[in-house]
Amino acid sequence: MSKKHKKLGNKGKDFSAKIFKILSKDPNKTFNYKQIAAVLELNDTQSRNEIIKELKYLTAKEKIEEVDRGKYRIITKADYFEGVIDMTSRKTAYFVCPDLEDDVFIPTNNLNHSLDGDKVKIYIYNRRKGRRPEGEVVEIIERKKTDFVGVIDIQKNFAFVTSANPKMYTDIFIPKEKMGEAQNGDVVLVHIEDWPAKADSPFGVVTKVLGKPGEHNTEIHAILAEYGLPYDFPVEVEVYAKKLDTSIQESEILKRRDMRNTLTFTIDPKDAKDFDDALSFEKLPNGNYEIGIHIADVSHYVQEGTVLDDEAYQRATSVYLVDRVVPMLPEVLSNFACSLRPHEEKYTFSAVFELNEKAELVNQWFGRTVTYSDQRFAYEEAQHIIETKGNQIPAEISLTGNEYTVDAPIVEATLKLNELAKILRKKRMQNGAISFDKVEVKFHLNENAEPTGVYFKVAKDANHLIEEFMLLANRKVAEFIGKQKKTFVYRIHDEPDQDKLINLQTVISKFGYSLNFKSKDSISKSLNTLLEDVQGKKEQNLVDTLAIRSMSKASYSTENIGHYGLAFDYYSHFTSPIRRYPDVMAHRLLQHYLDGGASADAEVYEEKCMHSSTMESLAANAERDSIKYMQVKYMQDHKDEEFLGVISGVTEWGIYVEIIENKCEGMVRIREIRDDYYTFDEKQYALVGEISHNIIQLGDEVIVKVKNADLVKKQLDFHFIKKKDS
Repeated sequence: MSKKHKKLGNKGKDFSAKIFKILSKDPNKTFNYKQIAAVLELNDTQSRNEIIKELKYLTAKEKIEEVDRGKYRIITKADYFEGVIDMTSRKTAYFVCPDLEDDVFIPTNNLNHSLDGDKVKIYIYNRRKGRRPEGEVVEIIERKKTDFVGVIDIQKNFAFVTSANPKMYTDIFIPKEKMGEAQNGDVVLVHIEDWPAKADSPFGVVTKVLGKPGEHNTEIHAILAEYGLPYDFPVEVEVYAKKLDTSIQESEILKRRDMRNTLTFTIDPKDAKDFDDALSFEKLPNGNYEIGIHIADVSHYVQEGTVLDDEAYQRATSVYLVDRVVPMLPEVLSNFACSLRPHEEKYTFSAVFELNEKAELVNQWFGRTVTYSDQRFAYEEAQHIIETKGNQIPAEISLTGNEYTVDAPIVEATLKLNELAKILRKKRMQNGAISFDKVEVKFHLNENAEPTGVYFKVAKDANHLIEEFMLLANRKVAEFIGKQKKTFVYRIHDEPDQDKLINLQTVISKFGYSLNFKSKDSISKSLNTLLEDVQGKKEQNLVDTLAIRSMSKASYSTENIGHYGLAFDYYSHFTSPIRRYPDVMAHRLLQHYLDGGASADAEVYEEKCMHSSTMESLAANAERDSIKYMQVKYMQDHKDEEFLGVISGVTEWGIYVEIIENKCEGMVRIREIRDDYYTFDEKQYALVGEISHNIIQLGDEVIVKVKNADLVKKQLDFHFIKKKDS
């Protein structure tokens, strides 16, 4: 049926979900057909007859009971559950609930207006042994989201907005008077206002016009809008931030530990604009080393109860897209007042440790400080110092573009810090930490944010140096408060799901690798061995990605369960308050306890932790989408080239291929492989030719060519040329 003639109602529509919803809201109350009709605002004879018929049907199925003549009540039994809808791309869904062993399948006609991520109540049927349980949504408890991005198709008196998200199975109906300034074909943000009982589509209003499909800024803003992430600050927040006194005051210095005369420097990415951490180094008379991890004192400026704090909390994190950063804090703070820029005094919050030659902790101190950064290094410059023991830094890797010699004290500090960091890292690995050094895809961009090349960011000694001391600060701050049994914001990471590890084992066995499931320790060690063995191999990115997916998701909580991936009993986020709100909370709580304060309200902080975890997940999704978008954009200019790729996924509808030289992934549909008729073999993760018995399986190297590059859907489709060497 065309959208133009789509009906908004259906007289013969099944009333079961609506009856369930009415009865389940008040399970102790009885209803007759007239009361149900009144709630549904139906007064025609046909609708009332449908209700009577449905009541009798549901009674016969023992889903409801007739308590008295013509009076019905829901049967409250264990077949009703509350949980979350997880849509597939085929307009069906699964119901996810921690109280159930397996997810419940929800057919399309049983979704009853529920959308992906909605919290719902369902009724489960087909619970017999050997049969897959199926369910029907009887109530939508809470919508996950009501704002969607899509392309508007304007008709004479109305419009429809269609989302590129494959999990959004319905378009959104827009009345003429609610289209705003939208023109036909625009990418728009719409808000769902209502979904009438008889309507096939929800009713919405256009709240923002984002631009034309395929235009760079349109697509970037669409990514942010899809996840409800802002791309500018409200005027009142900018005004408030600009009025802050960001000067360094003598009266404030007197309240802090003055460390301005201690050698201090930062090591960050070359293109970084905010420097929220610095290291200080001093050799003590006893031969030990005093190492300071100095963090921007964001909580000094971002005071609770202000519009600035409210905005930072709502954002909860900075968002790092391919061509821009959407900061958590306004620029006056993130790039200036709170950024530990070279040759400037700054207010900092510090963790200062005394370590011996074996990197053993002798003493620790936490508190507010004032520091002065003597030098700013890029990772490449610090790496050069480590590799050459401090020879002149060449122009091609220097921040200034000029060759220069590094002062001897900084060389000595960098080399000793690197030495100690390696000991700390070795101890972590021995304790069961997992070494996830996944290759990051980066793009060379021109002045118009067009991708001109792809490169890969790989962690080296300089990265590990910073990482180890940040981990030390995060761990020791969490341990310091955790052992006092006081409320704190922890970064937690549960043990991996056994089923996911078994799935990982199935995939990696295709490449000749295996995991050792004997114990928790053996799993960690074999995972590290796996990640080491795939270094530089064609399957590295695939295996790294699958290994990360097999892990539980790290999150924020006041309930400390430790951090499995890092092998820490106590861990928090303390070192990046410019870009993460949980770090701001950690600073506030630490200072509160250093001042002798009582344990904070765990319930209040747990709610903030949950919000921060949610926003972190949305930001990560947006970041991934921006990379996919840029990969598609890059491949648009390479349509005539053939590429060598590795098969990264096999499904019944085709194969996914990851191009080795740039990590761009796309799909070859099964019907596009024309040398035979192929069918999917689930056990082998392979497509098998019916005549030739040729096998195309996970890990095979293949030659492909770009068939279609869809910027809006962020999808690549490939032509299948051939298997390598075939």
